[in-house]
Amino acid sequence: MTEITDIEALEALYGPANPKSLVKETGHITEQYARLIEASPFMALATVGPEGLDCSPRGELGGVVRIHDERTLMMPDRRGNNRTDSLRNIVRDPRVALLFLLPGSGTTMRVNGRAKISVDPDLIASFTINGKQPRSVIVIETDAVYFQCGKAIVRSKLWDPDVHTDPATLPTAGQILAQMSDDGTDAAAYDEQWPERAQQTMW
Repeated sequence: MTEITDIEALEALYGPANPKSLVKETGHITEQYARLIEASPFMALATVGPEGLDCSPRGELGGVVRIHDERTLMMPDRRGNNRTDSLRNIVRDPRVALLFLLPGSGTTMRVNGRAKISVDPDLIASFTINGKQPRSVIVIETDAVYFQCGKAIVRSKLWDPDVHTDPATLPTAGQILAQMSDDGTDAAAYDEQWPERAQQTMW
């Protein structure tokens, strides 16, 4: 296998960046970028730590983050499985990367920055839903903000229901857990109980 092992070889292969791909980048959240971020109910949060990388899905209808000001995003850490992979990384290395998806749109938003974990009571309380508060809020200071063109969305037909995968053709969470735990999980019972369990622990 022939590999690219230095920047010079990489640049020789790909050539210079398209000027439009550079001019769109800024260090703060512009008015137009704010509209795109506020329209996104889903984001992937990438972090890095001593054990390696992590990429975690985050979602919330009505906006997955709150724009505090032109340099600051805030995101509640809702209930999950308590692995705290992202949070462990942020405590030790604040660098984060965010990718926002907008259902129905080919545009995605990318944000690179530095995060910290706030447990300020008033801030946590401001994210209360259905009487339940997050345990913490991830506060992100932006370093780079820019949109990504829609080619990946177009190529994948991500929002086209005609090519969506039938869930019945895929292994379920219960089946995966049963295999990974050497049948220590009742797959059928886990899958049957999941919708109610998720609803009770959503927030």
